[in-house]
Amino acid sequence: MNPRHILALVPIALAGSIGPVLAHHPMGGETPGTLATGLLSGLGHPIIGVDHLAFVIAVGLAAAFTGHRLLSPLAFVAATVAGCLLQVAGTVLPAAEFVIAASILLLGGIVLSGRRIASPALLGLFAVAGLFHGWAYGESIVGAEPTPLVAYLAGFSLIQYAIAAGSGYLVLRVWNAADRHAIHPRLAGAVIAGIGLTFLIENLEGLLLA
Repeated sequence: MNPRHILALVPIALAGSIGPVLAHHPMGGETPGTLATGLLSGLGHPIIGVDHLAFVIAVGLAAAFTGHRLLSPLAFVAATVAGCLLQVAGTVLPAAEFVIAASILLLGGIVLSGRRIASPALLGLFAVAGLFHGWAYGESIVGAEPTPLVAYLAGFSLIQYAIAAGSGYLVLRVWNAADRHAIHPRLAGAVIAGIGLTFLIENLEGLLLA
């Protein structure tokens, strides 16, 4: 399949999957108790939560525009591990859902712009957002034994990096095959920003109607 066609399917799949998905919990609410269930839960969590998946894809796309496609996503992945451990340790990050939604909106906008962002600024965004995304991941593993916890961390680290690196590779293939000023390789950013805006509005409505 043409890389352009694959890239076009990414935002469509994301937009079509907005909605409640097992409360972002691959094990249906059960805390992983073994290495296998911890690994499977870690692999699944960033995929079944469309907000997290949108941001991970956006990380790869934004990193591709910096010239550090393979290295930049590591800052995000490392921060998600730190954020998860904060959750496990009982540390509360304020307004996490709002920060997560806002981070998706912001990074989607950056991808849409197609501009090369200075690496330190982008790494800072990845690190801050990663803490909050990882903190949300941690809800699925609180109370688990060390073995499934380590497997969970390994699982979501591997899948996030694979998705980010793959997204970056794909967008560069499309971008290099097209006019560098063309908009279509960056349209995924518009949909990602739309997803972030949707979640941000949902959170605001929940706060106002609570």
